[in-house]
Amino acid sequence: MTSPLPELPRLIVDEAVKAALLEDFGRAGDITSQATIPEDAWAKASLVSRQHGVLAGIDLMISAFCQSDPEFLLEIHEDDGNHIEPGSVVATIEGPARALLSAERVALNFLGHLSGIATATNLFARKIEHTKCKVVCTRKTTPGLRAFEKYAVRCGGGANHRFGLDDAILIKDNHIAVAGDVVTAISRARDFAGHLVRIEVEVDTLDQMRDALTAKPDVIMLDNMGPELLAEAVEINQGQAILEASGGINLDSVQAIAESGVDLVSTGWITHSAPVLDLGLDIKIG
Repeated sequence: MTSPLPELPRLIVDEAVKAALLEDFGRAGDITSQATIPEDAWAKASLVSRQHGVLAGIDLMISAFCQSDPEFLLEIHEDDGNHIEPGSVVATIEGPARALLSAERVALNFLGHLSGIATATNLFARKIEHTKCKVVCTRKTTPGLRAFEKYAVRCGGGANHRFGLDDAILIKDNHIAVAGDVVTAISRARDFAGHLVRIEVEVDTLDQMRDALTAKPDVIMLDNMGPELLAEAVEINQGQAILEASGGINLDSVQAIAESGVDLVSTGWITHSAPVLDLGLDIKIG
């Protein structure tokens, strides 16, 4: 059974879209549309996919048009998380022609970017769907868009890692270097953390993993280990901690890594390098 998608709070959607519209409108608004289109012109458009992909960002698209002009009539034909094909009509929009053209780029920027992330995530998820493993995102996100990009990962069938520095403790190699050793770092984290805060530690070797297990972290990140080492780590772990494989994971390697028996594979590529899904607005003047 597929997990239900989370809801994006309306407040953060509208604020992000407002900032994008203000950036685009600048000091004088859309002077091209003002110069070439009569004020009372009305238009109808279809928002159409040019590629196969997975949709994400419908709420931001709606907000872009509705903030541009409250007179818009929108009919949504596809939902976030849906698989769409070339030619799929995602939505039809009808309203003032100037406002339609003014909001077009912001609407498509959000929808194309987030759908690209959902599509990339789905490629990973399909590669490992025969295993217990899940693909998760990282904090390698576009500044200001993290909540939306992590939402898009969920739309594509992935899961979310921590959202920021404050919702989980993740002890990385530099933390360990300053603390002195992995056991000391985990012990200090355990003394500091509240009962609802999970502790994850990154390890580079199986010996370091064995040491970490003595301090009982909740999650162990196995950094840059191949499938054979990962399988050995799973055997050593015996279910004591959640195991996450990380580091250079791509579509060619993810299946073998997941088949090693780890619980999670994390990759920044799905958020920082996913190509935009090609969507376009086909306008009819009426």
